[in-house]
Parts: sequence; structure tokens; C-alpha cells
Amino acid sequence: MDGTDDLLAIARTLATETSRLILDGRAAATVSATKSSDIDIVTQMDLAAEAHLRARLEQLRPDDAVLGEEGRAKPGATGVTWVLDPIDGTVNYLYGLPHFAVSVAAVTGPATPAAWTAQAGAVADGTGTLWSAARGRGAWRDGQPLRRRDAPPLSQTLLGTGFQYVAERRERQGQIVAAMLGQVRDIRRLGAAAVDLCLVAAGSLDAYYEHGLHSWDFAAAALIAQEAGVRVAGIDGGPGDERLLIAAMPHAWEPLRDALVSAGADRTWDRPSP
Repeated sequence: MDGTDDLLAIARTLATETSRLILDGRAAATVSATKSSDIDIVTQMDLAAEAHLRARLEQLRPDDAVLGEEGRAKPGATGVTWVLDPIDGTVNYLYGLPHFAVSVAAVTGPATPAAWTAQAGAVADGTGTLWSAARGRGAWRDGQPLRRRDAPPLSQTLLGTGFQYVAERRERQGQIVAAMLGQVRDIRRLGAAAVDLCLVAAGSLDAYYEHGLHSWDFAAAALIAQEAGVRVAGIDGGPGDERLLIAAMPHAWEPLRDALVSAGADRTWDRPSP
């Protein structure tokens, strides 16, 4: 395995290249398929972006494994897996909203969030901002160091979240939001988990939680948030995974988790839709 700096450089390069590809193709983007429901869409640019990422990895890191949203998992021989989300926030992308991103992460160990170790990651969002991080090295926004040092109390917290595409699950998630609204400053639903976690890293959101994410939604951005000083974990305090992810500053994490438990978030362990 090459060093973390090499993995970071590749993640940044691939995220930046692919962001240009999807921005150039945005005007012509159309829906090509649906997944878990008729509103869970895939555009032809999702497919083209992942194809580009895989082709570039075949050139740069041919022996690594690949786990992507739109294609089959590829096994590898190096212990490194690239976790790819070609467009996180596809609905925003299709509708002309800026909250979408390309996410590229390099992880080691078993290819599941609860067991892997994220080594490097990059998120290129729809505003042209490049977020990145390397384990133990820090996090950056457009090359400038990113470090959070404080957070407000729960009552003054601007809280981010998101919803799944299956209506019954969204209804349950809406009940949790209703229970949380009176306990925080306000709630934002921007529509792209990778962007949300980067905004928490920057302090533009105070905290964030979401049920039912896929591993590629947060593989890079969770590392960015952690390297910026944010605690990212599951409701039991262990690694955040596809059941539930909570991101907040360390001293604010437990009050948020306790409020979410009181709101019933511990009873909503939905796996991501197939």
C-alpha cells in the first residue's frame, strides 16, 4: 500500500475531475433508472461519473478494490478499497440545486463502515469547493486547514438531517424531526449527506444525524468531519454506520444523542433501501 499522502492526492484528483465532468453534463442530465422507489433516481451522469472514476482507478491503482454506488464491487489485492459516490444528492443535481457532490474515499480493512479504517477522502461539491482529509493529518477546505473548536448548546444547535426515499420510512423520520424541532434552533434538510458532514466540519451546521445512509454517502465526509474535530458515531457511541450516523462536537454529541433517543431515533434502525 502506498502512503496516505498518495491516497489523498488521488482522492482529490478524482473528485475534482469527476466534479468537472458532472457539472459540464448537468444541463443535459436525464433520469435513466430508479432504485428503491420511483423517486430514488439515477441519471445517466451518475453512471458516466462512476465509469470515469473506475477507469481512472484502473489506471492509477489497478490492484485496489472498488465499492461504488452504481456498479458491482471489485475485489482487490492491496488491502485498500475505494468507496465511490459519483453524485451524492442526485435529485438536487437534477433540479439545479447546489447541494450535491462527488465523494471519493480510500479505506483499509473490511469494506463495511463499522470495520474499515478511512485513510483519505475528498468531496467536491456543487459550489466548486473541494473538501478533503487524511487520517491523522487533518482536514482541508480548498487546501486551507479546517478545524472546529466549539459548538452551541442543544437549544441553539442548527441541526442537519435527511430522509430516505421510501415513503413509510420518511414518515417515521418526520416524526423524529417533529420531536426534535422544539429542542434545537432549527433543522435543515439539504439533501446530500456528504455535503452535510462537510458543513458540520466547517461549523456551517452545528450537528447532523441521519438514518439509512449507504456507506458511499459518508465514507469520505465522515473522515473530513472527524479530522476537523467532530465526533462521528452511531447511537451506541460506536462507529457510525448505515443504520444511523450522528455528527457533533465531542462535548455536544451526548446531549444530541440523548435527545434523539427520547425522540425515538433508537427504534428506527432501517437498513438502506436495496
